[in-house]
Amino acid sequence: NTIRKPAGRKDYSMTIAVIDGQGGRLGAMVIEALRKAGVGAPHRIAAVGTNAMATAAMMKAQADQGATGENPVKVVARDADILVGPIGLLMADALLGEITESMAAAVGRSRAVKILIPTTRCGCRVAGTGNLPLGRLVEHAVQMVMETLGDGGEA
Repeated sequence: NTIRKPAGRKDYSMTIAVIDGQGGRLGAMVIEALRKAGVGAPHRIAAVGTNAMATAAMMKAQADQGATGENPVKVVARDADILVGPIGLLMADALLGEITESMAAAVGRSRAVKILIPTTRCGCRVAGTGNLPLGRLVEHAVQMVMETLGDGGEA
């Protein structure tokens, strides 16, 4: 899945929304890896935590903007071009109950390209993913973001 850019526009920017809960470690790792891969202006990284600790961790990892709670998850799911986060974002009551039914529905219905990281903490196992360490899963997710951006993440 790729996003079609307007023809002739080099300044086209995309919003990459990184959504995480609990301590925000996964989201912070994703944001750090995106920055290391060169994602910057004109693209934006929005960090949305299901709690303040998760948002703070992702902001510390250099997200461009951040917000916390159920409504921000719904808003970024509606407005973002790319969503990145744990697979539990699609399941009500995942992340120790931090994902509400309306959050899961908003992410599931989003027209954004969804890049979901299959963590076992959500009580969900995905066939064919193997038992990769979290760092490798994040690398794969960042590679998928870069492919979706289609331009190496730069203007």
